[in-house]
Amino acid sequence: MAEKFIIEGGKKLEGIVRVKGAKNSVGNLFMATLLTDEPCVLTNVPKNKETDIAAELAGHIGSIVEREGNIVRIHTPEIKNFRVSELSRKNRIPILALGPLLSRAHEAEVPLLGGDKIGPRPVDFHIGALEKLGTEITITDFAYAAKTKGLTGGAIALPYPSVGATQNILLSTVLAEGLTTLTNAAIEPEVVDLIKMLRGMGALIEVDANRAIRVEGVQKLRGVKHHLIPDRLEAASFAIMAIATNGNILVEDAMQEHLAPLLNAIRKIGGEYSIEETGIRFYRKDSGSPHLLSLHIETDTYPGFVTDWQQPFAVLMTEGEGDSVIHETVYEDRFNYVEDLKRMGASIEVVPKCIGALPCRFQGKMYNHSCIIHGPTKLHPASIEMRDIRAGMAQVIAALTADGVSEVSGVEHIDRGYESIDTRLRMIGADIKRI
Repeated sequence: MAEKFIIEGGKKLEGIVRVKGAKNSVGNLFMATLLTDEPCVLTNVPKNKETDIAAELAGHIGSIVEREGNIVRIHTPEIKNFRVSELSRKNRIPILALGPLLSRAHEAEVPLLGGDKIGPRPVDFHIGALEKLGTEITITDFAYAAKTKGLTGGAIALPYPSVGATQNILLSTVLAEGLTTLTNAAIEPEVVDLIKMLRGMGALIEVDANRAIRVEGVQKLRGVKHHLIPDRLEAASFAIMAIATNGNILVEDAMQEHLAPLLNAIRKIGGEYSIEETGIRFYRKDSGSPHLLSLHIETDTYPGFVTDWQQPFAVLMTEGEGDSVIHETVYEDRFNYVEDLKRMGASIEVVPKCIGALPCRFQGKMYNHSCIIHGPTKLHPASIEMRDIRAGMAQVIAALTADGVSEVSGVEHIDRGYESIDTRLRMIGADIKRI
């Protein structure tokens, strides 16, 4: 039976919460362990559904996976199964197995992409890059089947700095013969985290200016012990929660360098933060004021305002005086949560045009990729259903700000990305039950 949250909102959230390891690092780091026949140890691994899926996939391929708290030991002495297409399409992790499987088994078969329903996630960038590295790929209705006589380096220019494609290219080239040059690469913290782990395994990787990466293939990688970076998306969720509920939360392990655009937006909208020894404390600049300020934000690739921050930030914007704008430039269909906020009393318009300083790549394509939030509006409780991880967090924050009892179903989505979120929310004063 599907679980749901019962949330009685209207309470200030106060206290201390520690950020877990980055959910978006889990998949690519698990896949990186497949590149060596030596044992690897990952620490600060979050205990969420994403980790469960990654562990299941690695085990299916032939890894011995041992989990103890937030420590995971992975040993893949041999690739026992290069066909993982029969695994359910639970997320996008399987596509990242292509490089390690091709490197060690010269064959791979992985399922079509899964994950959150936030718009198409085409793998053209992945496929095109792998073909340049010497891979033959066949696409069926259910899977990508790939084979190679041996991966070789090459020059790859990404049309867009895709995180997944950049990770896939890194995983595919560290054991390839020769030099690979990648331009227009993603430089998100999770990509840098993968690079640090691969270097620890013996890879030769240089990151140059202007999104350029050079990989010189080596013959063998060794085992490694690697500590996952804190989850910047989770840190942002708690930061926004503090401002939305007019509370005061110390978010331990939050990293200022990963959150700069968010920190600026929080100050501009009327929030405040202070850097402390163990993390960052978030609160309102004027705790006596019932409203915040209006704001215009545009999502972008790192180091811009992260697309995964805009859904919870939209809840903050409902408390702003005047009209606020979100211009989504990363995904073309990421406002499916707006209808639920409108049911809770928000006044929001979603429009198929660019509302920003500059047109984005969706200009003229009639995608609903901008929204106007008319504020301030007081949210009221409702029964709503989560649609994906980040929209689910936005709905939880909305329920926490609304006076009265809300029912939020679809909890399995938020469980993919947040470890024991209801337990941790109760520790900072939330009235939330899982039933």
